[in-house]
Amino acid sequence: MELVTGKEAAARVHGMINAKYQVHRYSVYLTVKRVFEIEPTGRVDFGGKEYATAGRVALATRKRSPEDRYLWWGLGRGNYFVEFNETLELAEDEIAVLEPDERLLRAGGTHATIWLRGKIEPMEMMIEVGALNLELKDNARTSRIRVYRLEGMPLSGVEVAEEEKPESKKPRRRWWQ
Repeated sequence: MELVTGKEAAARVHGMINAKYQVHRYSVYLTVKRVFEIEPTGRVDFGGKEYATAGRVALATRKRSPEDRYLWWGLGRGNYFVEFNETLELAEDEIAVLEPDERLLRAGGTHATIWLRGKIEPMEMMIEVGALNLELKDNARTSRIRVYRLEGMPLSGVEVAEEEKPESKKPRRRWWQ
């Protein structure tokens, strides 16, 4: 697995606000587009027939001061969905990790670090606010993507399993047969 440069990773990230500030040596920052409160009930079952996503209610933004050009979300302690401005499209032999930025952590928020494959649109994450309050500015850089190229690894375990399957002339008998 090889970590690609930020410039290479940026070619897979669409919708950036300002590449000059978002692209770094080995990562690309993601920026906040919208923030949602989580409706109280989502459902997960075994078969998937009763699966339901938790609802979302868009949070209103506000100015902190009259001269502000950008708006802010005021988040109390709890969990929220964040939708990013950016989308991601990876090649079949690539994988990306999405991780929280250190500034988000130091400001009292966090989110899980996850691995991503393929095309992700919209790109979103559930964040947790552990501080009493966290203010997020419109287009704030809260997370970063690192892209890895999977070199020399099979693209599909099924193909490998079929290729490595030994050919036998006679079916093998099992003890229960």
